[in-house]
Amino acid sequence: MAYIREIPPDEATPEVRALYDLDLESLGYVANYSKVFAHRPEVYVAWGRLIGAIRSGMDQRRYELVTLAAASKLQSSYCMLAHGRVMLQRNLTTGDELEAIARDYRHAGLSPAEVAMMAFAEKVALTAHAITAQDVEALRRHGLSDTEIFDIVVTAAARCFFSKTLDAVGAEPDQNFRGLDERVRDALTVGRPLAKPA
Repeated sequence: MAYIREIPPDEATPEVRALYDLDLESLGYVANYSKVFAHRPEVYVAWGRLIGAIRSGMDQRRYELVTLAAASKLQSSYCMLAHGRVMLQRNLTTGDELEAIARDYRHAGLSPAEVAMMAFAEKVALTAHAITAQDVEALRRHGLSDTEIFDIVVTAAARCFFSKTLDAVGAEPDQNFRGLDERVRDALTVGRPLAKPA
């Protein structure tokens, strides 16, 4: 249970009902993050537009790897589990590779460019003020354009908003994540534990 009141379906406004219905359609259940964003559904809608704009110009695997890097540094179990599951569902990785990435992406068999962008995303999430021109130049040497570098920055920065919001109000990762392979689930659980079974 979150630290703030979750809005039950029978009290849902039309805007909240639309949010819940979207979850039911895409996930088969109402996510715990939706139950807290129900206090301000317009913020969640704006978040969806922002993240859609960010993702629209990015390679899907790159977006997910950058998201995992930022979420890991933020110790966001919820975002790690959600995006790990997305990577598996969309065949962007295998369970073994995902576990290795979550435990130490530097030794997970990723390409040098992928390792570099994940390290950069970590720095954006935790110590953006310490990023230097040399950090950016290192990504250029891996063939990334300035637009692609900017995409990495805004992906990691946006993850800070979502991860910190969920953790600050005590939103627990959905118990449905228990369906993931136990080794993968354990590797992705880097902060708040999963919700207990009902």
